Amino acid sequence: MLLPHIKQPSDLKSLSVDELASLSEEIRTFLVEKLSVTGGHLASNLGVVELTVALHYCYDSPQDKMIYDVGHQAYVHKILTGRMDRFDTLRQHGGLCGFVKRNESEHDVWEAGHSSTSLSAAMGMALARDLKGEDNKVIAVIGDGALTGGMAFEALNHIGHEGKKLMVILNDNEMSIAPNVGAMHNYLSKIRSDRHYLRAKDELELLLKRIPAIGGKLAKSAGRVKDSLKYMMVPGVLFEELGFTYLGPVDGHDLPKLIETFHQADNVNGPVLVHVLTTKGKGYKPAEADSHKWHGISPYKIESGQVLKSVGNPMYTEVFGQTLIELAKQDERIVAVTPAMPGGSGLVPFSKEFPDRMIDVGIAEQHAATMCAALAMEGMKPVYAVYSTFMQRAYDQIVHDICRHNANVMFAIDRAGFVGADGETHHGVYDVAFMRHIPNLVMMMPKDENELRHMMKTALDYNDGPIAYRYPRVNILGVPLDEELKAIPIGSWEYLRQGEGYAIIAAGPMLQVATEAADILKREGLQVHIINARFFKPLDEELLLELARQGTKLVVLEEASEAGSLGSAVLEFYARQASFDMHIRLLGIPDCFVEHGSIKEQRAEAGLTVESVCSEIRSLATTQTFGYGQSV
Repeated sequence: MLLPHIKQPSDLKSLSVDELASLSEEIRTFLVEKLSVTGGHLASNLGVVELTVALHYCYDSPQDKMIYDVGHQAYVHKILTGRMDRFDTLRQHGGLCGFVKRNESEHDVWEAGHSSTSLSAAMGMALARDLKGEDNKVIAVIGDGALTGGMAFEALNHIGHEGKKLMVILNDNEMSIAPNVGAMHNYLSKIRSDRHYLRAKDELELLLKRIPAIGGKLAKSAGRVKDSLKYMMVPGVLFEELGFTYLGPVDGHDLPKLIETFHQADNVNGPVLVHVLTTKGKGYKPAEADSHKWHGISPYKIESGQVLKSVGNPMYTEVFGQTLIELAKQDERIVAVTPAMPGGSGLVPFSKEFPDRMIDVGIAEQHAATMCAALAMEGMKPVYAVYSTFMQRAYDQIVHDICRHNANVMFAIDRAGFVGADGETHHGVYDVAFMRHIPNLVMMMPKDENELRHMMKTALDYNDGPIAYRYPRVNILGVPLDEELKAIPIGSWEYLRQGEGYAIIAAGPMLQVATEAADILKREGLQVHIINARFFKPLDEELLLELARQGTKLVVLEEASEAGSLGSAVLEFYARQASFDMHIRLLGIPDCFVEHGSIKEQRAEAGLTVESVCSEIRSLATTQTFGYGQSV
């Protein structure tokens, strides 16, 4: 066994190429065994084993900077950089992160949970290297799916223009989270289908040089000949024209060839793009057969590949997908739009039912937002189905192209709130704060799956501008579903329980926390209102005024950033009402990034617990008011 002896990347240097191949197989076995218990991103990591081994064999981390796009394909990198003994804690609270993480290891030089950032990071590190007079290597590993992101093209353009020495490794496995779409995918497919072009190019050039009499003349015009050959024979001409030296395609599981190609790249004085072909899920048949399913997987049985899922209700995502089909049958204007997440957003059934009305734009959140604005302006009813964390990338387009135009776009914001094991880069906790202040926008969140269905109907019937409904990454409650869908009055809240003197204002899953707290407080003699604040914008101002007139003391409870979200909106409202003195306590996510773990652990870390709510109400019960907003 070689793997137990690899404590740091330098341990690879003494191994033969055959030993590196044996080590690669040991790593695959290790990954399959460990992830069968913890779950995680299996298929992508099985596909980059040899590639990662070759990188650490050829280069010296952390002096040489290895930058992994997204970072969920860096498990092999973690194994080779001294973290193998922590894999039992992968994605668990306080354990090993499922992404590259700078405070976890000096070898993690760049961290990201969103795609298409690695090339910009590589350019920054190459510039810094040259300005400091250093000579380390800079290497970015980016997947073919990430090249659908506009930021990657911006970086390619700049890198090629500046001509800095760095290497981009295009890990081409034809599969990001969902099947790739677009012209870049088709272009790379063309390259994959013509693996012999380099040999043909070399042979033609050699033949030209050997022609008697005219060989010298051809030599003088070699540059023009080479350019012509590119256009005739080199599918990598796009990258060449952007200023890169293109090498490949290379078999990403052929260690000798990878090592040879990296040595060739080192001899180029400028940017190099190495095109590597890999198989996602390599070495584990279930993952090879369905790399989409095995992209991010729960614990499973190794022998059969059977996923060990706990028995429970479906997710909110599934209710969204099925309800959208119902509504689309009634209204042919509905168009579903997703940025490369048809499966994760619950839209696969919709795509089968309405293939012409399902648009997957690839990893291009900004493009999707502006396109939705134009669809709406032309009389369609676009539903932008997007994870909250990914929607952050389209903020400018939401402001300028959707809200400023008052375009009637429907936002279906999935993964609102904590998301668990994927951690801080994937939490959906900022969308309320960065959207509610934008003019023209309506924003809501349901208390359960039945109310989600009614909110979707509300959004469809609404014609006065953009409207968003957000829902969490948790199982539904299992409440009965109304057969007839009805619109909810815009801006209306509702009492779920009547009390006296105290109220908990909450939305979504926090209403269950509020209910449990109210039950405990009732036994202590405190009767607490529970209010479903289902609209973050507009607020139910009449209800808030009613609470103020009654002298009600409030706790605003939300699974969103405390700064700028629902609690801030309530404070802003009362600040405009000079005639009321209010006691208001906010319970939201504090000003910090909450790391990976279970959602329950994340809520506990943020103080969003039954105990915290009870403590705040008890504290309010002992306060006196000495003027607006003051309490002791």
